Amino acid sequence: MEFRDNAAIASFRDEVRDWINNDLSAEEREFDDFGMSPDDSYQRVLAVRKKLSAKGWAAPAWPKEYGGMGASVRQQAVFNEELSYNRVPGPDFIGINYVGPTLMLYGTPEQKSRFLPKILSGDEKWCQGYSEPGSGSDLASLQTRAVLDGDEFVVNGQKIWTSGAHRADWIFLLVRTDPDAPKHRGISYLLADMKSPGIQVRPLVNMAGSHEFNEVFFEDLRIPRDQLVGEMNRGWYVGMATMDFERSAIGGVAGNRRDLEDIVDEVKARGQAVTPAARMEVADRRVEVDVTRMLSQRIISIQESGNVPNYEASIAKLFTSELNQRMARTAMHVLGLDGQAPRNSVQTRWMQTYSRSVSATIAGGTSEIQRNIVATRGLGLPRG
Repeated sequence: MEFRDNAAIASFRDEVRDWINNDLSAEEREFDDFGMSPDDSYQRVLAVRKKLSAKGWAAPAWPKEYGGMGASVRQQAVFNEELSYNRVPGPDFIGINYVGPTLMLYGTPEQKSRFLPKILSGDEKWCQGYSEPGSGSDLASLQTRAVLDGDEFVVNGQKIWTSGAHRADWIFLLVRTDPDAPKHRGISYLLADMKSPGIQVRPLVNMAGSHEFNEVFFEDLRIPRDQLVGEMNRGWYVGMATMDFERSAIGGVAGNRRDLEDIVDEVKARGQAVTPAARMEVADRRVEVDVTRMLSQRIISIQESGNVPNYEASIAKLFTSELNQRMARTAMHVLGLDGQAPRNSVQTRWMQTYSRSVSATIAGGTSEIQRNIVATRGLGLPRG
């Protein structure tokens, strides 16, 4: 594998950097929502997404037939890296990276023509209805029911930890359509309009005081049958393809590298006030950032060969989410008491990041589940 950019990739990277530096404001280029109201923060994100759409960069890796750039996997990685490093809000992650690719694989022509253009333009935002109370790590034990009534599914149940549900226009959800089938079999994948009667969204405020997650309740929600994706009772496999897209999202390593640079700057500024133990932690984080880059490159290689990462994506997700927690802890150790009583925006960001990092090893599949996937699918170990 060639780790350096070739001429074409280097040119594209320069193009992305030029656009970031010349077309975005300083606030958009160094997006920091700490201290902003949620509505102001969201409006700034939408402003950047409109600029991305106008540039034709809302979905670089989507095929041209669906309105994307038809960019290569490596171009997509470069795009993600540059946005992440410069802390630029990216396209609607759930719509572009989850729903869109899933519909391209499993959607009907009508579903593709109905939903893909709206995802691409940013006119419709999406959220994911997977986890339930008692069915998070063991997702296949989900109990939200959907009963076919003529040409409609009638849905009753609850989802939890639904990111962005309070702002979403649509939700994709896994529901149980055959309660007598083995738990991985009787599940279907449905799309629902969040404005439909029978949907109620309740906020979940995290320990950092921010509202990102939600509970979503369904009471006699009626979903047209033509909003079923893939085969009825075979939705588990559609849903797992979506999870592979989620866990294999590449480019986050650049954000880790930028965070590490900020920590190193703090170490230099504080000098001898930083303990030897904290300095050793920083050195460990430096090695781990390189590890995440190698894992990212492996996934790029798999995708470039036309395959979908599976356990490899779980390895990357596991390592990166746990690194995010370690990075936040290291920053707090370097800051010392300033991390608890922040005096500037950088210190505030790390205090908030530390609080938010608790969920990193839960969201997108817990670390325990990722280890099980690596053990069974990667190492071929028997299920316990």
